[in-house]
Amino acid sequence: MAINNGIKQDRVSVFANLQHAPPGGPFALAAEYQHDENPNKVDLVIGAYRDDNGQPWQLPSVKEAKRRMNIESIDHEYLPLRGNTDFLDAARTLVFGPTISQNTVRSIASIQTVSGTGANSLIAAFLQRHAQPTNIWLPDPTWANHVDIWRENAPDVNVRWYPYYDGYNRRFNLDGTIKALRTEAQEHDAILLHACAHNPTGLDPNREGWREIAVLCEEKKLFIVFDLAYQGFASGDLDRDAWAIRHFATHPDVEMAVCQSFSKNLGLYGERTGALHVMALIESPSPSADSIENHLVDLQRALVSMAPRLGSQIATEVLTSSELHAMWRDDLLTMSGRIKAMRQALYDELVRLKTPGDWSHIVEQTGMFSYTGLGSDDVAMLKKKYHVYMLPSGRASICGLTTGNVRYTAQAIHEVVTRGRVENDR
Repeated sequence: MAINNGIKQDRVSVFANLQHAPPGGPFALAAEYQHDENPNKVDLVIGAYRDDNGQPWQLPSVKEAKRRMNIESIDHEYLPLRGNTDFLDAARTLVFGPTISQNTVRSIASIQTVSGTGANSLIAAFLQRHAQPTNIWLPDPTWANHVDIWRENAPDVNVRWYPYYDGYNRRFNLDGTIKALRTEAQEHDAILLHACAHNPTGLDPNREGWREIAVLCEEKKLFIVFDLAYQGFASGDLDRDAWAIRHFATHPDVEMAVCQSFSKNLGLYGERTGALHVMALIESPSPSADSIENHLVDLQRALVSMAPRLGSQIATEVLTSSELHAMWRDDLLTMSGRIKAMRQALYDELVRLKTPGDWSHIVEQTGMFSYTGLGSDDVAMLKKKYHVYMLPSGRASICGLTTGNVRYTAQAIHEVVTRGRVENDR
């Protein structure tokens, strides 16, 4: 019997055995970084764009859109359960291009989601309920949240891995991917593909590789889930970053979903603006887009009711105005260009320092992240001695580099790698 303030209590909380669960992964490191008082500290963990002063950057196109919208006058009424129709039409065209969107529009179901995470969660639950794949094939490695999303939303679907990364050569492992899927994937399994700027490696298939993967997926009748978190943010070109999705869409027997996020490419991180598009076969007796959308609405309604309003309105303003769209394309070039410049600066400095090893993979990778090739011991030393923070896997967010800290970061990497090389030679 428990006693509280002299009062006897017979009840014990149903959560009495609940253990403390500290934040893990990038969130734990972010908390450490925030409490680090060293003036030279460098944050290569954050998965958000930063300018050359290390500060959040509001896209000029987004700022102008909000000015035109007169946000103070906007009401806060509910969206329809499916979401903002104008936003969904524009978002779908952005993914598939005008030709595919217009020619097969009724075979593509679209619903607004709580950013890309919500889209991934919704398609996992939808596939378990209505397609019942035996396995979901995830790239090894992938964004850590993909595993949790599938285990929480589709617990009856087995999580399997295909060998995406060739650590020895620091390249995308096309041969390993093809072999694993050809020999082990079952018909009607689901497979997750990063459309561009693979997180965490920064390595994507080339177009010939994408063609080979598309043929295999069609032959095996795999359901493809594209995660599109970085369209336009990776290369600076919206169409180039959507190429893989549009190519898969030309295969007549391919069914797929696209989980679309506007967090990175519009900087709408906290607005949670995204969409899920499901492309189904159009031959009878295939379901209509309306039928698929109705089931997606029912699932999402039980989880979050409907997606947020303001972010979708800002996105619609940018996507549907020719002037703002042109400004946005310039913004994408600014962000992707700065990231490429920081990749080059880090590489150049490591070469200048004659840091042991080949660092060309840093400039060959693309997007926000780099799989540096540093081991967990190297990463631990970088944090302990030099206050440079990155994930234990060696994944570094290039957005954390600036002209003010890139030489310091390169020097720290050089000293850690050189020290490790000397110790190994003893």
